[in-house]
Amino acid sequence: MKSVAINGYGTIGKRVADAVESQNDMKIIGVSKTRPNFEAKAATDKGYNLYIGIPERKQSFKDSGIEIAGTVDDMIKEADIIIDCTPGNIGRENLEKYKKEGVKAIYQGGEDHDLTGLSFNSFSNYDDSYGANYSRVVSCNTTGLTRTLHTLNPLCDIKKVRAVMVRRGSDPSEVKKGPINAIVPNPPKIPSHHGPDVKTVMGKVDITTLALLVPTTLMHQHNLMVEINNDVNIDEVIDVLEKRSRVILAEASSGLGSTAELMEYAKELGRNRNDLYEIPVWKESINVVDNELFYMQAVHQESDVVPENIDAIRAMLEMESDNEKSISKTNKAMGIL
Repeated sequence: MKSVAINGYGTIGKRVADAVESQNDMKIIGVSKTRPNFEAKAATDKGYNLYIGIPERKQSFKDSGIEIAGTVDDMIKEADIIIDCTPGNIGRENLEKYKKEGVKAIYQGGEDHDLTGLSFNSFSNYDDSYGANYSRVVSCNTTGLTRTLHTLNPLCDIKKVRAVMVRRGSDPSEVKKGPINAIVPNPPKIPSHHGPDVKTVMGKVDITTLALLVPTTLMHQHNLMVEINNDVNIDEVIDVLEKRSRVILAEASSGLGSTAELMEYAKELGRNRNDLYEIPVWKESINVVDNELFYMQAVHQESDVVPENIDAIRAMLEMESDNEKSISKTNKAMGIL
């Protein structure tokens, strides 16, 4: 049973913590917070040992009635691997701590690839992180792109990818971000960072992306135009996607024609926090015209990277050498379609 610590119990961290606890070959030995907010209280209510990232705030946790087990430095010493879900810009500082203690660490897509020199996706490059000391699970958008493109590539022999990302303005709990009444090129240049990020896990794929921010908090939405080198038909594309776990086909004709309806569907699945780990591809959007494949998909930015973190743990701690076996274990424990 491997010991996992979560450094940063926020949007991603708390989801990864619960996913780890659902597995039968790993366990949470601690999570960290920097302030005594509702998430810190929720962590202790669940029975997680809580460690503080800023020791000087020990008294504020005590005043809030939240019991702490020690500092982040204490937590690091007890772990086989750290899942670093801290905000951006402090990853490099944390890395020095991990190296000092000789503990492995997994970063999130908010950090740059060059921090670890190694990025991770369960489907496309699991083996690259096998036994590695430090890796990075790519962002929610990159995970979504890679999951479907890697699935389709053996069938379609991809020549070139062009993708337009329609991004949510903020997560549902973030009240200080926008836009409120605008569509914002994000960034206002081409390409966006998503294409280069895909290449960190898929190699030499020719992909260019551009992105927009819009006034919604629910999901991201992707519009893909994929030049292919061979002849395929729509039914073949549908068949490949239907067989791939962590991808689902959504039908607008069945009431799943928008991100709002997809999130309502996620609620009906009865999962914790109404998460949608799978990448929904709109079935009606799939089309092939003159060796160009078109499709649209959505990404639940709060949860699609969670199973990837679990698989990354198994790869880096050499718990499972076969990526499909790890994917199957993770899926079964988390109830992933």
